[in-house]
Amino acid sequence: MRRTDRLFDLVTILRDGRLHRARDLAERVEVSLRTIYRDMETLMASGIPVEGERGVGYRMTAAITLPPLNLTPTELEALHLGMAVVEEAADKDLQRAARTLAAKIDAVLPETRKAPATGWGFAIYPFADAAKGFTHMPQLRTGIRARQKLRLTYRTDSATTTRTIRPLQLEYWGRVWTVTCWCELRDDFRVFRPDRIQTLQPLSEHFAPEPGKTIEDYEARLAASDPG
Repeated sequence: MRRTDRLFDLVTILRDGRLHRARDLAERVEVSLRTIYRDMETLMASGIPVEGERGVGYRMTAAITLPPLNLTPTELEALHLGMAVVEEAADKDLQRAARTLAAKIDAVLPETRKAPATGWGFAIYPFADAAKGFTHMPQLRTGIRARQKLRLTYRTDSATTTRTIRPLQLEYWGRVWTVTCWCELRDDFRVFRPDRIQTLQPLSEHFAPEPGKTIEDYEARLAASDPG
């Protein structure tokens, strides 16, 4: 498993808000305990709201938000893409400008959510990986707003599958975007990375909110699994 994929899997595990022992995390993603410690340090250094320490455990406190700016999801997407592009540029002045912009954004985050001085997660996901998913973002946003079903071809390390989904919510996790949806293939909630979607097709069929299949139901499930 590539490190970027493993970090995404760890974020997915931690997002339930529960305290997870490092040893349990290591077993789930099949790496050494030392590797988990390094991965947790990387996630924390990238602004993802993970807290904890060796010997105790790790948990995610909340998703990253920017309430003082009142950004729309589309504006945040554009900002993310723009900083990623500029950070990859050869012009050193523009690279410095991208980092000062990131610092200004960090400054208006809630006190408990501030990213470290190293910036807004540039170290984890290279632009080439992150950019793969941007072509699908407009259709995902439209599907969420219009409650329109989508058919996607999705690649994992072990298989490629075709699924029909009900897109519910886009989220930003410190340099990687995810879409939470109801997956008709699995008859359950699933969280996908747009950069791993190979094809995406809007369908003529729309969906109405159904008990047990809404984003509120998904969030309630996460809350119910948190013993704290």
